Amino acid sequence: MKPSIVFCHGIWADGSCFNKVIPALQADGYEVIAAQYGLDSLAGDVSMTKRSFSRVSGPILLVGHSYGGSVITAAGVDERVAGLVYIAALAPDADETSQGQQDKFPHTDIFGEVEVDNGRVWLKPSGVECFAGDLTPEEKKLAWATHFAPEATLFTKKVDGTAWKSKPSGYIVANNDRTVHPELQRAAAKRMDASTHEVDSSHVPMLSKPGFVLDVIRKAAMTLEHSSK
Repeated sequence: MKPSIVFCHGIWADGSCFNKVIPALQADGYEVIAAQYGLDSLAGDVSMTKRSFSRVSGPILLVGHSYGGSVITAAGVDERVAGLVYIAALAPDADETSQGQQDKFPHTDIFGEVEVDNGRVWLKPSGVECFAGDLTPEEKKLAWATHFAPEATLFTKKVDGTAWKSKPSGYIVANNDRTVHPELQRAAAKRMDASTHEVDSSHVPMLSKPGFVLDVIRKAAMTLEHSSK
């Protein structure tokens, strides 16, 4: 049975950050949806993601970018989820928070390019280079103009469930990432025994290297399809 694909976005983004890969997957015949959530709390974002599962057929391939990796780690324990793909993503264990996982590795350049205002974490205009440095100038301006600021304590909460411990996972490592450290990504992929794919990209390979990301997602979806027969 052909799986459905559900995308989960990170901070400073929403579901539209997958707009370069969703149309191609739809053309392949997959049911696709991008979960939209408020970046107000991890529990709330996970709950909203699970609600989106009812909008597609199972089994589900759950794909998370950046903080979206924390979301799919928890939401992925749902029985409707058959597999996971992480894109330059966090993947905390049960005893970690998203911030705690990052603190085990050198801080990236992005930490000096944010400011907290009214309880939300905003990206400075100069921070776009750390976030999406390999996009076109026009795309960088759009990324900053539309960035979605998270609640300031979002990364301090622990996940409830770790789906990567029990479900097949793939991981795309962004080698040139200045937001989530590439060494964190490699360690996360190794810890979860994921199928690992490295690409020379900024933090947003689904925008800078969409063809590469599509290939990884397609292979993961095909594997699930064959295993369900």
